[in-house]
Amino acid sequence: MTLGIIIGNRDFFPDSLVEKARTEIIEVFAQLKLKPILLDSSDTKLGGVETYKEAQKCAELFKAHREEIAGVLVLLPNFGDEKGVADTLKLAGLNVPVLVQAYPDELSKMNVINRRDSWCGKISVCNNLYQYGIKYSLTDQHVISPADPRFHQDLLDFVAVCRVVKGLRNVRIGAVGARPGAFNTVRYSEKILQRNGITVTTVDLSEILGKANKLTKDDVSVKQHLEAINAYAPKGKTPNEAMIQIAKLDVILKEFMEEYALDATAIQCWTSLQQNYGCNVCTSMSIMSENMLPSACEVDVTGTLSMYAMQLASGSPSALVDWNNNYADDEDKCVLFHCGNWAKSFLPDIQISNAPILGTTVGVENTYGALDGRTPAMPLTYGRISTDDPKGIIKAYIGEGELTNDPLSTFGNRAVAQIPDLQKLMKYVCRNGFEHHVVMNASKTAGILEEALQNYMGWEVYKH
Repeated sequence: MTLGIIIGNRDFFPDSLVEKARTEIIEVFAQLKLKPILLDSSDTKLGGVETYKEAQKCAELFKAHREEIAGVLVLLPNFGDEKGVADTLKLAGLNVPVLVQAYPDELSKMNVINRRDSWCGKISVCNNLYQYGIKYSLTDQHVISPADPRFHQDLLDFVAVCRVVKGLRNVRIGAVGARPGAFNTVRYSEKILQRNGITVTTVDLSEILGKANKLTKDDVSVKQHLEAINAYAPKGKTPNEAMIQIAKLDVILKEFMEEYALDATAIQCWTSLQQNYGCNVCTSMSIMSENMLPSACEVDVTGTLSMYAMQLASGSPSALVDWNNNYADDEDKCVLFHCGNWAKSFLPDIQISNAPILGTTVGVENTYGALDGRTPAMPLTYGRISTDDPKGIIKAYIGEGELTNDPLSTFGNRAVAQIPDLQKLMKYVCRNGFEHHVVMNASKTAGILEEALQNYMGWEVYKH
């Protein structure tokens, strides 16, 4: 990840603080494996930004690296020049997240030679950014040294925010097939998504199935995909014929994603697929999600968008789940469930199986390809992004909890979640017209998502 760095300066304060700050932040970036783009100490006075001409120089440097820079860090080793910082960002026109840091003063060094006044300067810089309409983030502590491990965490969280914002503003999602007729719940607005930089590419399911049916078990690509699927999960009692059908479908889905440069998919997983092709697509969806190309059931486009956002925040796969059952009489626990397409990261006991519930209407023999497995205890971030068409907005809710090892005797992909004040959350979900699908991720990244979605994307966010 590459970040631009602006080192604020003000001539009333000692220049040595600016020089030291430049050296310190380069060391921190090297330690955290981040790439800095900043003025050389010979470009301006010690590499700092104070005057308008210095702001122009820094802005030109940033513009030369526009394609690389995902965010900007503002360092205030002293009070800093509020206009210099704001002018740099305005002239550069990067439209990326900005993190504002300020150094703490030391009580033993409050004389003229060492005094910083960064506490006050940060407020002034933020005031100017607010006036200029530039969005910005703050460190957890108002002032903090770059050498402090807490700042390192602030910086890593900010990098995750940058990943989410950059990813969502350019994401391309494939919608494979029509949503199931009975599922009004997964309706969404392509136009609202497009206004936010999110592109949806559609394809009729018949085109995918037609191409898959033209392949044979002897095709090299089918053999390769069959080997990959067998290496991914045990086939259990799945017949060889079903495994070949799964592999053929996998080949065509991969070709579709590559042709349109897609980052994620939402697939019509039932019931046309089972009735007209004879297998489930869950295994392929699981493989894609595990490989950081999230795939959601039932053409839930905003569901897969939620998966992608959480993946960007955490750097780990996400899974689309149903808010499915109460857990006995525990008001803060519930059962999360789906037929079987969760990423392998959630299923240590993964096995290719069938879908018993779906099998009651389409025949169990036509549902092979669904995965079976129980998710063990792990951290939980959950949430959902949705288009609210009557309001013309994108909205979301997010929160954190735990996945537990509580007993659960059932089939499919399953987990037990413990979420503080779960009943209040369910009221919020119901009253605000959210879907029955939610996304889970094995992380604690709700704060990162809130900052990215609300502050920078401008969406309406409820953090539970």
